[in-house]
Amino acid sequence: MSLPPILWMQAFEAAARTLSFTQAGRELGVTQSAVSQRIRLLEDRLGQALFVRHPRSLSLTPAGQAWLPSIQEAFTRIAEGTAEVFGPHPDAPVTLRATPAVQAGWLATELTHFHRRHCDVTVRLVSAVWPGDFSAEGVDMEIRYGQGDWPDMEAVLLNEEVMLPVCAPGVARQLHKPEDLAGHTLLHAAGFALGWPSWLSLAGVEGLEARCASFICDTQVATLALAARGAGVALTHRRLFEGRDDLVAPFALSMPTDEAFWLVRPRARAPRPACDALWAWLRDVGELD
Repeated sequence: MSLPPILWMQAFEAAARTLSFTQAGRELGVTQSAVSQRIRLLEDRLGQALFVRHPRSLSLTPAGQAWLPSIQEAFTRIAEGTAEVFGPHPDAPVTLRATPAVQAGWLATELTHFHRRHCDVTVRLVSAVWPGDFSAEGVDMEIRYGQGDWPDMEAVLLNEEVMLPVCAPGVARQLHKPEDLAGHTLLHAAGFALGWPSWLSLAGVEGLEARCASFICDTQVATLALAARGAGVALTHRRLFEGRDDLVAPFALSMPTDEAFWLVRPRARAPRPACDALWAWLRDVGELD
């Protein structure tokens, strides 16, 4: 069976969702009788009734109930696909997604500088802990942590990354060499390929974590907040530590990592000028670091 005309399916979806031909007509900008006629034509094409017409109301038949989710899913996918390829309205805000730790660190500084130069561009900043679907929130670009191997994505490396211990100045005064970490609390951020055992091994004190207390958080923003309050020593990325005046690095040793921060956007989407402006700004900032 060939697909019915999309206008008929739009009429069905609106009427099935509102259970009102009148309300469906208002949504679609047509009369109640036009909606009713399209539904009749659709039912004739399908060979089954989709609605039960009561004196003052509507209800869906079993066939209508079974078909509605498929129609709604199809319209949602069409809308998402359109946004993926063509993006939102040209005047819509540029939506940038990043983790809370990135937002609270260098990104806040760079967005401030960007806004001063491009005050005509509205930026919408949304939070993400893990990489997500670009269609879910209308996201234009994202700062992700990883190896840059995401399919169908354009990814720009925001400089090579290293990890280093950081803590409050008062705690740092007690730490002169890596062995001094014994007896202190090590703040761990879950979800990263490299952590304290790797840094301690590089520092020549492998296994020292067994002589330390531990505090495990699910984000680096939490470990940095605890470290700033003297609760322990956090192992963090250089980029998240830069620009903070409440944390210091007690040791010069930093640990390279094959994961880093990347500026990411879908390859298939045609970017708007405002998106290109923010993309170029963040890309150039990364290359200068």
